[in-house]
Order: sequence, then C-alpha cells, then structure tokens
Amino acid sequence: MGTSWSLHAVATLSDLAAGVEAAFDCVIRQMSQWESDSDLSRFNRAPAGAWREISAEFAHVVAAALAIADASDGAFDPALGAITECWGFGSRGPVDRVPRDQPIVERRIELEEGRIRRSEGAQLDLSGIAKGYGVDLAAEWLLGQGVRHFLLELGGELRGEGIRPDGQPWWVDVEMPPTTSIAPWRIALHDLSVATSGNYRRGFVADGRHYSHSFDPMTGRPIVSTVSSVTVLHRSCMMADGWATALTVLGPEKALALADAQGLAASMVAGTREHVSREWRAMLG
Repeated sequence: MGTSWSLHAVATLSDLAAGVEAAFDCVIRQMSQWESDSDLSRFNRAPAGAWREISAEFAHVVAAALAIADASDGAFDPALGAITECWGFGSRGPVDRVPRDQPIVERRIELEEGRIRRSEGAQLDLSGIAKGYGVDLAAEWLLGQGVRHFLLELGGELRGEGIRPDGQPWWVDVEMPPTTSIAPWRIALHDLSVATSGNYRRGFVADGRHYSHSFDPMTGRPIVSTVSSVTVLHRSCMMADGWATALTVLGPEKALALADAQGLAASMVAGTREHVSREWRAMLG
C-alpha cells in the first residue's frame, strides 16, 4: 500500500506480524489500483457493462463505498479511477504536468449479489476506503486469535482494542496539518478507530501550485478548498477512512451538517479554524 504499519499487542502468541501482513496482502491482491493483476485492475480492464464475480471482502468494501457515496450525495465517488489515473495517483505513476480536463460523463458502479459491473467511463478506485478496511481485516484476525488488547496502525489509520498493560487506553494524538498552530487532540482508542484525510499528505506540484490527491467528483479535478484535514472516529476503520475522504471534499459547512446528520464524530481544520461535529463534542464529556 506504499506505507508502513505497526502493531502494539498484549499477547503471548508469536509471529503475529505474518497474520497481519496476510490480511494486508489480501486487500492489495483484491483492491489495489496500483497492482496490474489485482481483482480491481482486472475489473477496470474488463468491458463496460459486463458483470464480474468478486470475493466477499471486495464486495463488502464496494458496498460500503457505494453507501457513503449515496449518503454524501456523491462527494465520495468510488468510480473516479480513470480520473485519478490521469492525474498520476494510479498504476501509471506520478505526472509532472496538469492533465487536460477529462469530460464529465456518467460514472456508475453496480453491485448485486457478489458481482459487480461498471458503466462506460467508470473505473473503480477504492483508495479512499480500502486502507481502513485493511486495518479492520487485520484487527478481526487478531481478535480471532484471542488477542484482545492491541493498537494497530496502517499509514496513519488506527484501531485500538482493549487497553494497555498498565490499564490505560491506547492514547493517540491526531495528526494535524504542518501549517497549523492548532493543538492536536489526544484520543483514547478503546474499541474505536480513527482516520485522517489530509490534503498535505499526497499530491504534486506543477507550475508552482500544489494539487491535492482529493478529488471533487463534480468537476473531476483536485478539490480547491480551505480544508486541510478531516479526522473521523468510528468503530470501523473502513467507515472512518471513507467518511474522512467524503467530508474533506464537501468543505466546512456542508461537511459538518452531514456529519451531524449521520451521527459522525468528526473534526475538520479549515484555514486557521477548527470545526467539530455534534458527536465529537459529545465525546468530550
């Protein structure tokens, strides 16, 4: 996945790393946009309109992505693969100049009883949610092995289960944009996940301008916004990951209104201000 991972676990079992990596490998094998022989890449190369059978794990993530897309009125769009490839965030690698605008066409991904198909112009991109699912898949494997107390991190997405040996919860600091002076939140991850979407993390510079890896599905271009990061707390790391991506696209006012409507604990840094949702404030009590 192009990043690092870490595990802190209270366990007597040996070789937990192999099981965690096997879970991550499963996600890469099925859902990577960067691996040409992944299930996702083969689906994107298949003829539009053709149904393709997919695994239960793959279907689970696609279903979650489509649910967030629907709930966010398209702010999260798992069908943006052709556009993200064009901008250098896919298997073809980075670009050094701004690509021509891609025509805005209907992009539709359909999921039905373990099979999937796409419309012409739609290609699947699960990079905004699959990493969080990788954390969940590995965490569920650990729980299945009887490991009840651990903190698992993959590229900045974290899930904490149980408590530390000293009886304390797994305390983590929310990553803040490097340009802000706002103090980071310290969160107790007790059977809870956290994901942060930050426009400063990935992107490229062309003609002196930084272009974000977060895309506005309405324009097919990187977002232009004061939002620099969004953090979401959720029981599922997959849902935290996907919702952090969606809220980043919407901007402060719409994002906070949607987070409140969905009951999401979310914090957003936009410009010099921080905005938090009603559920985030409730967790402070």
